[in-house]
Amino acid sequence: MPRTPITLIKPAPVAVYVCLAVFLVSGCMTPPPKAPENVCGIFDEKRSWYRAAQRARDRWKTPVGITMSFIYQESGFRANSRPERERLLGVIPWKRKSSAKGYAQAIDATWKKYVKDAGDWFPDRTNFEDAVDFVGWYNYQSQRNLGISRTDAKSLYLAYHEGWRGYRNRTYEKKPWLIEAAGRVEKRARRYQTQYLKCKNRLRRWYDFLLG
Repeated sequence: MPRTPITLIKPAPVAVYVCLAVFLVSGCMTPPPKAPENVCGIFDEKRSWYRAAQRARDRWKTPVGITMSFIYQESGFRANSRPERERLLGVIPWKRKSSAKGYAQAIDATWKKYVKDAGDWFPDRTNFEDAVDFVGWYNYQSQRNLGISRTDAKSLYLAYHEGWRGYRNRTYEKKPWLIEAAGRVEKRARRYQTQYLKCKNRLRRWYDFLLG
């Protein structure tokens, strides 16, 4: 009696595994909040973000409204946010415009400085707790190095975007689009802070300290 031939299953192309890995990683990313214009709605939806913002406020003395406004402006609360790629010959995707990454759009060099100076174990720019702490740290350094008030959201954002040296050299004066963006950050920071002050007592729970 003839044997039934054995059909060998060919392994899937490498591209299939790459696509699957990207899909799985993307699925694990925390989605942006449903109501990004209302900081109370953000914290109601994402309790861990509320605790992280509180810890950053206590550690770096930067108002919650300002840190949250920075993250809104930088990434729209998207964990895997990256700058767009440049186009080679106007068509072919090429390198990215900078190494900025994550919620806070921290660049490689500044992130390394933060990790060395104040970072926790294995910090990650796509982790909200690490990102909000980074923003608090950066603004604290801007206060110390540049004498900017901790409540001056517009100046803090200009320093955040241009770097401490760029801020001293007033490079932002040649960038009207950046000054306009800093104005939006300031306006949203005020609105967030007003919202936060109205709901912070409701959000606070006695067992929050157990969750870290």
